[in-house]
Amino acid sequence: MRVYARPQFWWRAVIVACGLSGLLMGEQRVIYYTCQSNLITLGFFVGTLYWMVKRQTVEPPAPRLRGAVTLWILITCLISHFMLNHGANPLPGLAAADPAVATTNRSMFLVHYVVPVMVLIDWVAFGPHRLVRWRDIPLWILYPLGYGLAVEFRAVLVPTAPIRYPYFFLDPSTRGYDWVSGQFVELAVIFAVLGAVVVGLDRLASLGTKQRNAPDVPRDLPAEDRPVEPSDPAKVSEPVER
Repeated sequence: MRVYARPQFWWRAVIVACGLSGLLMGEQRVIYYTCQSNLITLGFFVGTLYWMVKRQTVEPPAPRLRGAVTLWILITCLISHFMLNHGANPLPGLAAADPAVATTNRSMFLVHYVVPVMVLIDWVAFGPHRLVRWRDIPLWILYPLGYGLAVEFRAVLVPTAPIRYPYFFLDPSTRGYDWVSGQFVELAVIFAVLGAVVVGLDRLASLGTKQRNAPDVPRDLPAEDRPVEPSDPAKVSEPVER
């Protein structure tokens, strides 16, 4: 079956279309983590589509990078929803009376909600699974934390920048650097927990895949007549000469 006929290809193509539309519809600036994470996600899935067509495979390249991209774009969703919008429902803004406001809200909805949710579904629904490791999590969270540090250094080196602090939790002007340092610690813990959720979902998805692919063996079938799993060499024994 050609890769164009597989749901993985079209799902990832929609991710690219939504990410590109969201970035082009609104006034996105690279200084914002939202823009950066969506650009990274867009680049990864464009590369994935090229890889799938070239190799005629549904499996994406670089599974550990895929896990990192999934975490980074989920951070965009959760930070936006809970810390910036305080859990407000984003749907009413999509039908705002002012067309310009509605377009901006739709752009934000695509990059803050649609792309992250679609990437998470892709991570859970489509393999390969069990290729990421728990020890990958510290590496994954280096980028969002490094982004925050880069913002702090930029604000010191370029004090006349039009947007010194893109997010309130990076701004030390009112509460000082001690408070900002505490925000970094809290975010590092949150990112690590979210990374563990990403890896845990991968493990759970792999269990579901094993159950779907397992042969249907009657419970009363004798042990010697049960099929041996070829993936477990320890269960494969040489024939006994009689």
